Amino acid sequence: MTCEKFEKELATLKKFFPLYCGDKHRPTDVRHFDIFYQDKKYSFELPLCAECAELLAYSFERLKACPYDEKPKCRTCAKPCYNKTQWKQVAAVMRYSGTKTKLLEIRDFFSLNT
Repeated sequence: MTCEKFEKELATLKKFFPLYCGDKHRPTDVRHFDIFYQDKKYSFELPLCAECAELLAYSFERLKACPYDEKPKCRTCAKPCYNKTQWKQVAAVMRYSGTKTKLLEIRDFFSLNT
């Protein structure tokens, strides 16, 4: 996978996990992450509970290990690399956060155009 594609996937995870965790778990800690991919280091901090931080770290490892040059969506992947339990948890995060992100975009669109 190209660094550009990796960074796009990484940005999605960095956006969706805090949104989900903030609404569902009300985290009190800020977690630090260092991710290495193709000789690049990505460092950032996110407000997450311990459970979400662990699941996000697992997602980063799965993302780094993706064998495809053009990464497919995990739900349509012919060779899924997630364990079933973690896949269900990440799917719940993505579904919730994806929906909420779209609703916030719609709200912002209408508030700017009124």
